Amino acid sequence: MYNILIGGAAGQGIDTTVAILEKLLKRSGYYIYTTRDFMSRVRGGHNFSLLRFGTEEITSHSYVLDGIIALDGETIELHLNQLTQKGFVLCDSGLKNTKEDSRIIKLDMNQMARNIGNAKVSGSIAVGAILKLFGEPLTYVEEVMKSIMKSEVLDVNIKAIQAGFESVEKRFDHLEGGFNDYMLISGSKAVGLGAVAGGLKFYSAYPMSPSTTVLEYLASVGNQAGVVVEQAEDEIAAINMAIGASFAGAKAMTGTSGGGFCLKVEALGLSGIAEIPLVAIDVQRPGPATGLPTRTEQSDLKFVISASQGEFPRMVIALRNHEDSFYQTIRALNLAEKYQIPVILLSDQYLGDTTACVKPYDVSDIKLIQPAKEVEGEYLRYKLTEDGISPRLIPGVTKNLVAADSDEHDERGWITESAEVRNQMMQKRMKKLEGLMEELIEPEFIGDESGKTLLLGWGSTYGPIKEAVSILNKKEGGGYGALIFGDIYPLPQEKLKKLTPNKKVINIEQNATGQLASLIREQTGITCHDSILKYDGRQIAGEEIVSKILEGGLM
Repeated sequence: MYNILIGGAAGQGIDTTVAILEKLLKRSGYYIYTTRDFMSRVRGGHNFSLLRFGTEEITSHSYVLDGIIALDGETIELHLNQLTQKGFVLCDSGLKNTKEDSRIIKLDMNQMARNIGNAKVSGSIAVGAILKLFGEPLTYVEEVMKSIMKSEVLDVNIKAIQAGFESVEKRFDHLEGGFNDYMLISGSKAVGLGAVAGGLKFYSAYPMSPSTTVLEYLASVGNQAGVVVEQAEDEIAAINMAIGASFAGAKAMTGTSGGGFCLKVEALGLSGIAEIPLVAIDVQRPGPATGLPTRTEQSDLKFVISASQGEFPRMVIALRNHEDSFYQTIRALNLAEKYQIPVILLSDQYLGDTTACVKPYDVSDIKLIQPAKEVEGEYLRYKLTEDGISPRLIPGVTKNLVAADSDEHDERGWITESAEVRNQMMQKRMKKLEGLMEELIEPEFIGDESGKTLLLGWGSTYGPIKEAVSILNKKEGGGYGALIFGDIYPLPQEKLKKLTPNKKVINIEQNATGQLASLIREQTGITCHDSILKYDGRQIAGEEIVSKILEGGLM
């Protein structure tokens, strides 16, 4: 397994270089896992991507580097200490830096680019050099570049890759992988693709980092997929548009990040009391207020569980990986329709912006839940039923009157202040939670079930925890397991209660207060013995978890 860092200032072409390398290495058979660390600015600053590739599944980033592509001197200054002794730094010979190190390979890439005929192809020269350094052939260069580059610059970029390839000597051996046929996709694009597969017809959002990628992806495929995508004037408009579209019969979804979700909460309650299906995704970033707008965190869990005034049933699902992001989005749309409730998806910047290989999604068995077309006899929109789910018809399609209101209402949907009816309606709505409890998916268990240490996590900590458990069990000869929650509210409790007795329980979260641990204690009485909490805006890596557990540093 290899790990390279591509770093420089915003505007220097990091993303293009990474995109080319990802596709070339995946075409060569490697599993790809790329994370992005970038500042909230259009130009300047220090940005980097970590591209990890190998011949088996990769679930976490790593800060141990085999190679660095440095587009500026700051990249070398900041990351040289992460480089292995066999590693290398590739940079332009004109780059100014204060480090003297035999591992630094200086190429006059800017002059080479000018000699080739286009000063902008220095990134492609670096790509060619990287291929050679890792023992990769040029076999797939033309095929991949045709899928990325416009025809007028295709030949010059291929020449640039060849020039870079010929300018260095091999440092590492090519590894044989079997992931050629896997998809390469980001977490946020997987959400968008899942939404389309789940029958989405309307998506509304106000652009807010890091959720904007979902909006951009759906806008790019909207015409082909039959999805109306609306960039709203603000967050409040976005959620109300989605609720209106859902009331009118379209499967609808809205997306934002934590600050935008703050503005949506009153309308979330409208979805709850009016029993209008809604899916909302919160791609989390650090708060409060503007916080760190391009960084990652898991600090919105308790907020979204209790968002909006009053009480009403909802479901909260934390997306764990790129596979989860697709299938759980489909499931969320179905659960929202079935129970006529808001379903909240929690992602974060780390998962949303990370690209990874995933098996092609299976859409052969997808079943979509749709509202009824008509009912027999008298139609009561909020009819009192055994399971709390009332018949939902679509206005303009049915011959019946379909009423809805943000006030408390009777079975017809007419406003009421009756204490008796209020009790009936509250009990009817909350009855849905019993059905939801039957739908819950238990957290995934990883590792040694007979071990004495159990790690707990949720959402995007899945990958780093999975890698950490594997490393710990190899080093220690077993003894470590983990439960990673996807469905998180209502809280699945069966595996939790089965596996926690007689174990040291450590919760691992990207927040300062241990929100999952608090929820578990509240719901079950189970208390975690230690915590590993990270809240600096950077995702914890598997190797960091291992270090905290074996060397101390638990909270």
